[in-house]
Amino acid sequence: MSIRLPDAQNLLSDLIARYSPRVDYLSIRLEESEATDILLRGGKVETLSEGIAVGGQVRACYRGGWGFASFNRLETLVERIEEAIAAARLVGDDETLLAPVDPVRDSRPLVLAGTDPRHVPLARKKELCSHYANILRSVDDRITTTSVRYGDSIQHMLLATSDGTLIEQSWADMEMRFAATARNGETVQTGRETTGSRKGYEDLENLDEQVRGAAQRAVNALSLPPVKGNTYTVVIDPILTGLFVHEAFGHLSEADMTYENPDLMEVMTLGRRFGSPELQIFDGAAPEGHRGSYAYDDEGVPATTTQLIQDGVLVGRLHSRETAGKLGEAATGNARCLDYHYPPLVRMTNTWIAPGTTPVADLCADIQEGVYARNWIGGMTNGEMFTFTAGEAWMIRNGELAEPVRDVTLSGNVFTTLADIEAIADDFLWDESGGCGKGGQSGLPVGCGGPSLRIRNIVVGGEVPEE
Repeated sequence: MSIRLPDAQNLLSDLIARYSPRVDYLSIRLEESEATDILLRGGKVETLSEGIAVGGQVRACYRGGWGFASFNRLETLVERIEEAIAAARLVGDDETLLAPVDPVRDSRPLVLAGTDPRHVPLARKKELCSHYANILRSVDDRITTTSVRYGDSIQHMLLATSDGTLIEQSWADMEMRFAATARNGETVQTGRETTGSRKGYEDLENLDEQVRGAAQRAVNALSLPPVKGNTYTVVIDPILTGLFVHEAFGHLSEADMTYENPDLMEVMTLGRRFGSPELQIFDGAAPEGHRGSYAYDDEGVPATTTQLIQDGVLVGRLHSRETAGKLGEAATGNARCLDYHYPPLVRMTNTWIAPGTTPVADLCADIQEGVYARNWIGGMTNGEMFTFTAGEAWMIRNGELAEPVRDVTLSGNVFTTLADIEAIADDFLWDESGGCGKGGQSGLPVGCGGPSLRIRNIVVGGEVPEE
């Protein structure tokens, strides 16, 4: 199967016209993608592959019930349409509620600021990975394990819907991940870095300093004392802010997480105050150039910017057409799928906290004993609870940065933590390292960002202080 215009457009339009009278909603997506995957562990190649995937999906909705079918052979498309319609009619027993959208007919070709990764030979990509692996190993003899991962993907998609939408769009995504583990006796420490781009291959080159820093942090941490576990006022850098707003708050803003969960719906009531009047949180694919940016989501809804918290008050949430319809709200363009194998889910795009007015240099002022944390090496969330591990940390004593410490985990309840933000700095940084997972679809590109924050009453795990 190959997607070629205008023949494919005419085919999809004809099939939509023929089959849509049997359901309340019908969409057909065709997709071509090219991808590279390279993994070096300990300097040795574990994965080295290039691939082309071609396929599509059909989604049908009838009386609120959904049918879905994916395929790799265009000649089976009619059969897949019949399967999706049959499944929707089998399970549908209610009412189809989809937020209205204006039909769109548009074409958005691939636009890159730099080199298309498809024009870079596989051997050159492998050489880049080997170069970074050598840097990781060269930092110190105590580096015992290293890994370097490279991935790129270019997707070209056609989408036709029974609402009259017909869209062609393409995008590229590139990512590299680095990790180094250092060991000294029983003490083991790991440093990580991740970077990504939708602009060009050059953004993955010349990262020597960043890669070396990941390994050096692992080595340095071997000789650091663990932090004394306690509740502290904590200052976090923009990268940790971006991780926090995405993982701890952003997922709770995805409407499919709330509209069938009465308890969470009660907590996430629009108009409820969650933070100070200075707190502003957004999500949107409309800002260009970030890993979560696009022109249209996977339902053909134009990209938007949605304000989630305004002046500390919850004012919005993220929607597919179905969640927006069921809640009587507007579609936000947040229905996304990893590729044609999966149906779209409500997903974040680029999520950020807007900068405030406090000078960064003033964030530590008057903190008698606290923690400054930057970067991250891991984390998890469970509903409204979160735990993140900082990549680097220092104690704050008498308003100044003091000794560095290790094993710093930050834990708390997201709603309590939002209310405990004492100061929002005037700096800001976009983090393009995100790959989000949900509903079995892992690695969806996202962006996140924010300013440095000062937060009181954060539980910091580490060495338990003696009684």
